[in-house]
Amino acid sequence: EIEKAHPDVFNLLLQVLDEGRLTDSFGRKVNFKNTILIMTSNLGTRDISKSGGLGFQTSDKKSVRERMEHRINEEVKKTFSPEFINRLDETVVFNPLDRKDILSIVDIELTDVIERVEERGMTISLTPGAKTLLAEKGFDQTYGARQLKRTIQKLVEDPLAEDILKGRFTEGSKIRVSKRAGSLHFVDELANEVEEVTEKEAEKA
Repeated sequence: EIEKAHPDVFNLLLQVLDEGRLTDSFGRKVNFKNTILIMTSNLGTRDISKSGGLGFQTSDKKSVRERMEHRINEEVKKTFSPEFINRLDETVVFNPLDRKDILSIVDIELTDVIERVEERGMTISLTPGAKTLLAEKGFDQTYGARQLKRTIQKLVEDPLAEDILKGRFTEGSKIRVSKRAGSLHFVDELANEVEEVTEKEAEKA
C-alpha cells in the first residue's frame, strides 16, 4: 500500500523512476535499469465498497468498470504528486472478487490441509456446501479474502486436529466435511460404510 509510505520514500522513488538508479548517503549507487517496480494501493476501494460496489449487480459491467477506474484515478491524483504519477508507466485496476473467485481461493487454501491429512494416511474432502460456508465466513467486502486462511484454520484445521487427537480419525479414514445447521460436520465415510455393512449382515442373520 504505497499511499502509506513515508514522504522520504517517494523522494527515493522519484530518483529511481527518473534516473534508473538509487544513490545512498555514502554515494553508493544501485542500478535499477533492469528492474520492474510494482506498487499496490487500496485508494478508492473504501468508497466503492460503501456505495455497494458501484452497482456490480447490474449487467452493464463495462460502464461500471469505467466509473470505478475514474473514481480510483481521482483518488490517485489527490494522494500523489504529479511528478510521481507522471513517472508511472501504468495503473492497473483489479476487478472485485466475485463468488467464483472466492470459491477458487478456498480450493487453493485447502490444498495444504488436504496434503497434510494425506501425509497421515487419511483423505479429506469437502462438499460444495462446506466450501460455500468457508467462503462466506472468510470473505469480507472491505478486506477481501485475507481472513480466509484464519477461517479455514478455525473451522477446519482446529476441530480436525482435535478429532485426530481423540482417535476419532485414524490412518485409513476417509474424512468428509459437510455443512449442517450453519456449521461444518466431520464424518468418517469408511466407518459409516463398515457400520452399514454390519447392519446388513445382522439383518440377514
